[in-house]
Amino acid sequence: MRERAPTADLVLDLAEDGVLPSRRRLLFGLLGACAAILVAIALHLALASRVQYRTQPARVGDLVATVTATGTLQPTEQVDIGSELSGTIRKVEVGYNDDVQAGQVLARLDPTRLEAQVLQSEAALEASQAAVEEARANLAEAESQLERLRHVHDMSAGKVPSAQELASGQASAARARGALRSAEALVVQARATLDAQRTDLSKAVIKSPIDGVVLTAAVRPGQTVAASLQAPVLFTLARDLKQLELDLSVDEADVGQVQEGQPARFTVDAWPGRTFTGHVRQVRFGARTIAGVVTYETILAVDNPDLLLRPGMTATAEIEVRRDADVLLVPSAALRFDPAGARAHPAGGIGALLGGKHPFDYSRGGSPEDAPHLWVVRGRSLKRSDVEPLASDGAWTEIAGGALEPGTAVAVDEWAPVG
Repeated sequence: MRERAPTADLVLDLAEDGVLPSRRRLLFGLLGACAAILVAIALHLALASRVQYRTQPARVGDLVATVTATGTLQPTEQVDIGSELSGTIRKVEVGYNDDVQAGQVLARLDPTRLEAQVLQSEAALEASQAAVEEARANLAEAESQLERLRHVHDMSAGKVPSAQELASGQASAARARGALRSAEALVVQARATLDAQRTDLSKAVIKSPIDGVVLTAAVRPGQTVAASLQAPVLFTLARDLKQLELDLSVDEADVGQVQEGQPARFTVDAWPGRTFTGHVRQVRFGARTIAGVVTYETILAVDNPDLLLRPGMTATAEIEVRRDADVLLVPSAALRFDPAGARAHPAGGIGALLGGKHPFDYSRGGSPEDAPHLWVVRGRSLKRSDVEPLASDGAWTEIAGGALEPGTAVAVDEWAPVG
């Protein structure tokens, strides 16, 4: 019979302080994590302390709000000159940029065919007038014959001539009167035809209807003009290039601010660095839609005494829609700025600390998050100030409300120095 081995005593490996090794490892882990968190917080605070703010002072000044639009310069009155007649251009008497007076000859068509038609109409008129004279003679003869028959009838107590002869004489006189009226009508018709032919002949000479300048001359001697349903354009005239108009396309979002009489300034590529002026003459109700964008035609009156501006130039204009004098202004960037810490952790507390709270103290004053506001820099603290924005020119905004005073520094951006 085998002997039973003695049972080994269970020995617990305890540390001197009586803590199990697994619990010791857990304790050391927690202490390490806390130390890492504290180091991270210290490091982040050290980096955050380097954040600085760019500021600009609020100021009192004049604010000019403008609406920007583009357009094209046009003459105040532009006339296209064409020809109602078909024919061959015999002579052109003006060219580009020539000054012309009302009634001045611009070009002449070959009048040979028209002159022949006038001669033909004159001959037809003379023939119809001769026919009138013949008809009058026939009428006089018929009436004389009728009068003789009536006299004989009265002298013979109705015995001669017979009733048939008397009726025939009356009919002859009536036919003679009708022939005379027809001949006279033919005279009127021939005279009207002659007048029309003479009018056509006069239109063979193309004249200027206005005082102005020739913008285009699209015709040359020997060129054939074919007038059909639409008269071909031979010349384009402008009345006075010292007075132009700027045809602008104003966006539908801005047109409500634009009114007649408002001053405007504009630039053109032909004269860089130079600004021209004008004023709103008309804001038209009709809309123009191009590629889904709705605009309204706005006309500026422009003085051009030196003839520096030319029709067709593209211009970029700014219409002054509002001018406020001596108002409190702040940079528009200040109204768009919020500190990073305030955006990330509006509630503050330990969350703001762990998330990178700036060394500046934030004072929000319990205002709604979406209310218009800006941040005032006072020493090492930022204080939110709610304001009421009014008009803006893009760079500066007029404000009302708040406790701002001229010269107060407001934050517009934040940055951290490198190194």
